[in-house]
Amino acid sequence: MSVAERLEALSPPERRLLAADWRFTAHKGQTPAHDDWTTWLVLGGRGGGKTRAGAEWVADRAREGGRIALVGQSLHDAREVMIEGPSGVRALPRYGLGGRPCWEASRRRLVWPNGAVGMVFSAEDPESLRGPQFGAAWADEWCAWRKPEATLTLLRMGLRLGDRPRLVVTTTPKPTAALRRLLKETGLTRSDLPTRVNADHLAPAFLEGLEALYGGTRLAAQELDGRVVEGDGALFTLEMMRAAREMARPERFDRVVVAVDPPCSADGDACGIVAVGRKDGMAWVLADRTVRGRSPQGWAGVVARSVVDFGAVRVVAEANQGGEMVEAVLKAAGVTCPVRRVHARFGKRARAEPVAALYEQGRVKHGPGLEALEEELMGLGEDGGGSPDRADALVWAVTDLLIDGGGLGPRVRVL
Repeated sequence: MSVAERLEALSPPERRLLAADWRFTAHKGQTPAHDDWTTWLVLGGRGGGKTRAGAEWVADRAREGGRIALVGQSLHDAREVMIEGPSGVRALPRYGLGGRPCWEASRRRLVWPNGAVGMVFSAEDPESLRGPQFGAAWADEWCAWRKPEATLTLLRMGLRLGDRPRLVVTTTPKPTAALRRLLKETGLTRSDLPTRVNADHLAPAFLEGLEALYGGTRLAAQELDGRVVEGDGALFTLEMMRAAREMARPERFDRVVVAVDPPCSADGDACGIVAVGRKDGMAWVLADRTVRGRSPQGWAGVVARSVVDFGAVRVVAEANQGGEMVEAVLKAAGVTCPVRRVHARFGKRARAEPVAALYEQGRVKHGPGLEALEEELMGLGEDGGGSPDRADALVWAVTDLLIDGGGLGPRVRVL
C-alpha cells in the first residue's frame, strides 16, 4: 500500500489532525524565516526534511492556482522523490481532507482539483525549460545537477507569471563556485536543516551509525550538517574552522579593530564588516556584521555602531574602489576613531595566505554565530566563487592586528 493510500484509509479525525500537524511540528528551517524573498535556498543534510519543506511550499502555492515547475535531477527522481515519495507532494497529510493532486504520467504533470498544474522537468534536459512559463518553481538536489547554474538560469527565465514569481531550491550542499554565487544573490533567504534536527522521524540507528562512522569528518559536515565545506586546494579547511571555535573569550582585549570591505556598487552587493580583537598575540573574531543592499550611508552606519559596541580603536577599510571617499563616508556616518585605508595590491589568495598560516598555528579564534564567515573563508580564492566580502574583511583585520603589528609598539628588525 502506498503512502497516499495509507493516508486515505485514516479516519476523518485522524486526517484533520495530520492536516493541521505541519503548522505546529515543522522544525526551524522548514519554513522561510521571512516573507521578503524571491529565492528560498534550503541546505540540508540527508534526512533533514528538505524534501518535505519543498513539497509543503508547493502545496501552499497550488492553493492559489497557476502553473508550478517541479525540476528534479532526473525524471525518475522527480517522480519518486518530489511527487510520490514519502515526503513528496502527493503524500502530504493535508490531502487526507481531499484535494490530492492527480499524476498524469503521459503529460508529466500534477493536476490539482482547483486547476493548478505542476509541470515536471528533468535537469538532464535543460532545453525542455525553454518555452513554458510559471508562477513558482521547486528545484530539488540542485547541487547534484550536471549543469546547475545554466539549468537554473533557464528555469528562472520561465518564472514570469503572477505578481511575485518565486523559486525554492532544496539541496545537500557541495563546495562549488555555483553554490557560493547563489548564496550571494540579492533576494535570497537561506534555511539550514542538519540531519539531527529531524532525528525523531528517522530510524533510531541511522544517525547514530553515520555519526560513529563519519562524525567529525568533512563528509559528515557536508552530508549530515548541510555545511558548505572547502573545495580542493583551499587555504582554509573545515578542520581549521573547528579548531578555531572557542566559546569563552577574554573580557578585555589589547586592541580591537573593525575591518570593512566596501561594496563596488551603491546597492545590491554585500559590505563585509568584521570586528576582531587582539589579546596575548592571538586574534579573536568578535562579530560578523556584514550587510547587503545598503547605501553607503547605510553600511557606514553599521560600521560606526560596531566601533562603539566593541570599543574599536581603528577602522581598517579597503580603499581600492572608493579611495578617500570611503574614509569620508565613514566619518560622515559618525566614525570618530582613526581610519586606515588599505589597498589590495595582490590577489585575494596571496593576501590570505599569511592569515591561513595563523589559523594553522591556532592563533585565531572564533565565537558562535560565524557560520557564514567560515563558509566564505573555505571558499576564498576559488575561481568564479564570487566576492568573499566577509572573508576579505576578516583578512584585513587579522593582518592589521597580528601581521602588520598595529599597536604592538616598537619592533626590532634583525638583519
